Amino acid sequence: MSKENQLKEIHASGKSYAIYKSLNGFDLYTDFSKKITLNNKNVSGFLNKKRVSKKPQDTDLFIGFFGYELLNNLIGIKVPKQKSMNFPKGIFYKPEKKISYSNKLVNYRIDKVRLKKKFKININRKSYTKIFDKFKKKIKSGETYQIKICTKYKLKSAIDPLDFFCRLSKTNLAPEAFMIRDKDYSIISCSPENLITKKGSLITTKPIAGTVRKNKRMNKTKALSYFRNNLKETKEHNMIVDMERSDMSRICKVGTVKLSKEKAVEEYKDLFHYVSLIKGKVKKNIKNIDIIKAMMPGGSVIGCPKISTLNLLNNQEKENRNIYTGSFGYLKFNGDMKFNIIIRSILNYKNISEISVASGVVVDSNAKHEFSENFIKAKALIDLFK
Repeated sequence: MSKENQLKEIHASGKSYAIYKSLNGFDLYTDFSKKITLNNKNVSGFLNKKRVSKKPQDTDLFIGFFGYELLNNLIGIKVPKQKSMNFPKGIFYKPEKKISYSNKLVNYRIDKVRLKKKFKININRKSYTKIFDKFKKKIKSGETYQIKICTKYKLKSAIDPLDFFCRLSKTNLAPEAFMIRDKDYSIISCSPENLITKKGSLITTKPIAGTVRKNKRMNKTKALSYFRNNLKETKEHNMIVDMERSDMSRICKVGTVKLSKEKAVEEYKDLFHYVSLIKGKVKKNIKNIDIIKAMMPGGSVIGCPKISTLNLLNNQEKENRNIYTGSFGYLKFNGDMKFNIIIRSILNYKNISEISVASGVVVDSNAKHEFSENFIKAKALIDLFK
């Protein structure tokens, strides 16, 4: 049986599975022998447990996600009671089967009428501007230097996650794209941002800070010029890079944390991003939990300084973020790991599709521009429902 037909058969069978973008294509993980639903009581034990395989295999790993609230709790930050759909705080799976695919994943599409309903947004522009003005005062008073206001788009809908993921991969292929299909939920993501890649003692992170909309007049060269000449984008990027370097320095050997690639432009379906790459060498005796606590939640989607900004956000936001700005990836038995930041994602749970986005507020920001930027980030996902 061809790999393409294998995927179609796995999907049709109702089996749970996960797909994660790899360097040369996609990796599919299935035949899960364990499913661990994480909470505040068991997350430390899960991360600290040493796992050894008698006969090493490429399925010697756990793949899954940490939700935003769980990552806050892990570093001692409480999230006040918020409106919630009671989605799990985190889930990891132990696969027994892995199938690798090229970038052309599978030719799969269901033939049915697309939904004509419109997404509802939880914060309109007027409400957004009020929050924006409140946070600008916090910036001027020195409580934070940058903060990301989250908005949610929701739609009541059942979806076929493989159909959505295949179409998304064709139109907006992203380096950290992934999907999960389980019995009671699915996640489809075109996340562009890698938070942690660790192989042996080498660790990297790739912060993204800076967004500009694509149009006929804006190509990659002009986008780079725009970012370099835009004071607000430059400030935002520098602050996030400095914060990520500080986070990495907590777990890396002195003098090893360095910028490997500084301020480059990456191109996506509807926008350009401003990115950098930071590398370091992990200290001896650093554990998985130390790395997760140092690096998560990813600063580029929160703001800085991280701890005070998290507290400001959590006291302002009325709805639970669920997976948004959490992390998806895998932990290998040998200590290697790879995790993204969960952005540009659809969570479908209880037949509700939820898309969360955020844009950064600094002292030079404009509320109208930032509100519009949020929609640009959600557009590629909203288009899947048309």
